[in-house]
Amino acid sequence: MTREIVLDTETTGLSPASGDRLVEIGCVELINHIPTGQTFHVYINPQRSMPEEAFRVHGLSEEFLADKPLFKDVEADFRAFIGDATLIIHNAAFDMGFLNAELEKAGQRALPNVVIDTVQLARQKHPGARVSLDALCKTYGIDNSRRTLHGALLDSEILAEVYLELIGGKQVSLALIAESNVSGADAIAGRTIALPRPTSLPPRISQAEREAHAAFVAGLGPEALWASYDK
Repeated sequence: MTREIVLDTETTGLSPASGDRLVEIGCVELINHIPTGQTFHVYINPQRSMPEEAFRVHGLSEEFLADKPLFKDVEADFRAFIGDATLIIHNAAFDMGFLNAELEKAGQRALPNVVIDTVQLARQKHPGARVSLDALCKTYGIDNSRRTLHGALLDSEILAEVYLELIGGKQVSLALIAESNVSGADAIAGRTIALPRPTSLPPRISQAEREAHAAFVAGLGPEALWASYDK
C-alpha cells in the first residue's frame, strides 16, 4: 500500500527568515494514488500582522485568525495525520521551508518525509510550459472555478487531481482501483467501474451450430489441423 499526502499552506508572506508565518495547512490523503476522503485542515494564528498583499491572495485577515490556535498547539495532530507518508507539494521548497521553520520555533525536529515536488514533475513532463497550478488545471481540463482565492485545503484537492494526471492520468487510478477494490465513483468524479454480472450472458452459439461444427471437423479426418483446436 502506498500512502501519500497532498499538502498546501498559506502564509503571511514569502520568507520565514523575514518573520513571515504559516496561517493555514490543508492536506488530502491518497492511498495507492486514490483520494480516500480523509483530510486535515487548520487555520493558525500567526501572532503578527497580515500584509495587504498576502490578504489579497488568500483572504485571511488578522481578525479572522485572532482566535485560531497557534502552530505549537496543532503540531502533534498535523504530524499524526501525515505520519511517514510521502508528501506531494507544488513548489515544495516554499511549503517545507515554512513548515520546518514553524517546527523549529516550536522546539520540534524537521519533517523527515520524502517529498515529491509537482512543479518539478510538471517541468519534466511539459518542458517550457507554464507549470502554475492554474496553468496545469487548464492543460488537463480540471475545473478550478472555485479557486477565486487561494485556500490550502481546496488547493490540495485540486493538486491531487493534477498529480494524478502528471503520473499517468486516469488510467493509473482506474488500474489501482481494480487492485484495491475501491469504488471508482468514490475516487474519480463521474467515473464508474463495471461490476460483474449477477447472471452470465447466454452463449451466442446454439447447440445445433456446435454439433454441426463438430461433424464438420470429424469429417476432415484425425490428421486435420482443425482437430487439434477441438480438443
